[in-house]
Amino acid sequence: MQPILQDLFRFTDTCNVYVIRAGATAVLVDFGSGDVLDHLDEIGVERVTDVLLTHHHRDQGQGLRRAVEAGIRIWVPHVEQDLFQRVDEHWQARPLDNNYNLRQDRFSLLESVPISGTLKDYDTWRFGGVSLCVLPTPGHTPGSISLLADINDQRVAFTGDLIAALGKVWSLAATQWTYNGAEGVGASMLSLLDLKDSQPDWLLPSHGEPMDAPDAAIDALIERLNCLLHLRNHHTDLLELHSRPYEAVTPHLLKHRACVANSYVLLSDSRKALVMDFGYDFETGLPAGTDRASRRPWLHSLPMLKRQFNVDRIDVVLPTHFHDDHVAGFNLLRSVEGAQVWAAETFADVLENPKRYDLPCLWYDPIPVDCRLPLGMPVQWEEYTLTLYPLPGHTLYAVAIALEVDGRRVLVTGDQYQGGAGLELNYVYANRFQTTDYIQSAQLYRRLNPEVILSGHWAPLWVTPDYFDRLDRIGLELERLHRDLLPLSPNLEAEGFVTWLYPYQSSAGSDQLVEYQVEVRNPFDYNADVIIQVVLPEGWHMAAMSGNESGQLMDHRLRALLSPCATQTLSFQVITPPDFRARRARIAVDVTINDVRFGQQAEALVSAV
Repeated sequence: MQPILQDLFRFTDTCNVYVIRAGATAVLVDFGSGDVLDHLDEIGVERVTDVLLTHHHRDQGQGLRRAVEAGIRIWVPHVEQDLFQRVDEHWQARPLDNNYNLRQDRFSLLESVPISGTLKDYDTWRFGGVSLCVLPTPGHTPGSISLLADINDQRVAFTGDLIAALGKVWSLAATQWTYNGAEGVGASMLSLLDLKDSQPDWLLPSHGEPMDAPDAAIDALIERLNCLLHLRNHHTDLLELHSRPYEAVTPHLLKHRACVANSYVLLSDSRKALVMDFGYDFETGLPAGTDRASRRPWLHSLPMLKRQFNVDRIDVVLPTHFHDDHVAGFNLLRSVEGAQVWAAETFADVLENPKRYDLPCLWYDPIPVDCRLPLGMPVQWEEYTLTLYPLPGHTLYAVAIALEVDGRRVLVTGDQYQGGAGLELNYVYANRFQTTDYIQSAQLYRRLNPEVILSGHWAPLWVTPDYFDRLDRIGLELERLHRDLLPLSPNLEAEGFVTWLYPYQSSAGSDQLVEYQVEVRNPFDYNADVIIQVVLPEGWHMAAMSGNESGQLMDHRLRALLSPCATQTLSFQVITPPDFRARRARIAVDVTINDVRFGQQAEALVSAV
């Protein structure tokens, strides 16, 4: 046990394990092999209450089973929680053949361990009389954190493997999150800048000696990492973007220059800000994979926004659509900044209940919606009037946001059209695309007649006189080609299905009731008799129902009469077996419409709690 401060010690193991003493008890930062437990008596500690992990690598926590056996609570970075408590699934799912994913997520635990909770970014926790603030510091891994604490009148930063010594990192290989990438190098530089802003007196790395001159150590490392990026011609503008992440479209309307999907900020005279879309705040390149640990939001750009544009408060955040690159940061803005989430009434439920839907690009967690906005009706925020309009095409669950700023008519459109000229189609069938969507959006754009269009991934488009004519032609041609290519009866529309089952993902216990809704569309231009057969795994059964307002229930069948091209929702309930233990058990609905067999068109997944 090597003393650093009066109540802070370092134990050298497979990594540095830091011991924060509080009388006869202690809290650990990282755990190594667990041998630290055999040396506690050297400093008068009788019991460890908690261990906090800075990242998921094995050298940090390969002995965590000892902690579990000793009754020590385990706390892990929020975005890396699955790499501790669901390691078995990670090892089963991780691609190995023809592998281009070079993230070091195979340097994970061999077996899962139970955790007591997760350390969410920017939260402050109190352990053993010491407050620790969670600072997101991606770099060594996408989900790495540093922990800031005031101990014996000194501010210390437990930095994991972000920095190892003056101008040095423990591993550069760990910063390569994709094949031939340098994503973690750029992320490390941004993390180091955030760390420096927190003004620690000590840097306590997972590997290397404690550093009592943090600024010099950080500055030297940033300089060397920046030289490496310039040599590779990667992220050569990173420090410039860090110093000025927002630029003005008009004096009171800003564009975020450094995020994955564009965010826009509306500035009020009251020094409040309304943010439209906020996904992955600062882009250094997305890690390979789509697991939770590969998709991390943070709030790196906000201090500069507030400082440079006189913003006191992020008041509201408003999405154009539900995709993760546009909403990943909403929960952080809500919990850290106190921002309210406003969303269109047409897709607020997708944000709040993502597992109910079988859609691409859903965020992992529910996003609470504080205010559901009606479409087509003006909404007031400070001195501005905003109106949301339906904008199906890229996805059914999208809106265009119309407003006037600094005397300019502005339309914020998300990802409806792509490319610098705003003329390339961006439809995705699985997003519930319909063949006439781009005819409708062309008509909407023409009617609103914006002067500038702000899209999700491209520069602001200042509208030219012929722009709307070109949109009309594109929309009509897209619809014509789909009409020529697809059968007209039955008309399965662009999606190719007539039935959807909700919720798509759910959890249930043994012998538990689960309720479902079936959305079914009549693909014929005449009245049609619909019969839906519920298909269940062995041991499951339908619940007895007194009636069904939307259709007749007979045995395992639902029956309804639909008007031409109409859509209706039917409901049913099932009961899981007494010994339900499955993961992703499948149920389905088999659809027949006017004696035409469409088969098992929709499925849903149920996992044991």
